[in-house]
Amino acid sequence: MSRRRPAPDEEISAFRQALEQAGVRRIAHNQADPGKPKPERDAQAARRQAAVTRDTVQATGRTSDGRVEAVRPSEYLEFSVVDLPYRTFSQLKRGQTPWQAGLDLHGYTLEEARIELESFLTDAAAERLQCVLVVHGKAWGATADFPVLKSHTNAWLREWPGVLAFCSAVDADGGTGAVYVLLQKRGR
Repeated sequence: MSRRRPAPDEEISAFRQALEQAGVRRIAHNQADPGKPKPERDAQAARRQAAVTRDTVQATGRTSDGRVEAVRPSEYLEFSVVDLPYRTFSQLKRGQTPWQAGLDLHGYTLEEARIELESFLTDAAAERLQCVLVVHGKAWGATADFPVLKSHTNAWLREWPGVLAFCSAVDADGGTGAVYVLLQKRGR
């Protein structure tokens, strides 16, 4: 390890003189001035706080049962709230966020699937789970020309207040027949 040699006094005084000529002033105190808060940050903070303190979601009637946008069987689904960090969503899309519980909607009617999904999401939020897997399948509806459960799951998850993001799973977990759902962290 090498030792520094002390700077000669003339070098120090030349340095200080150069700073003075450049208009650099000595700091009077050692504290940062945060300035006035920006209005958009206050509004954003208020929206986040409202989301955190929102009443417990009721188990019925939170999702629409009306018409939804049809999606193709092999279509990749993805959704995220605006302020979700890119890295978090990227890890979810690569299947690097471990899921803690799963729900398989195969065999359910549309109304049964909606009720099961709402109940599952409510339970997952109560257990403070971060990520869950929902298998909706890619099967076409008996009277529809599109995958009914997949299309409705896509719409329902976008409406659910505790969902921060969702995306189609990696092939090992069901591919485009399943979605990873990232849930909002609840306070203790």
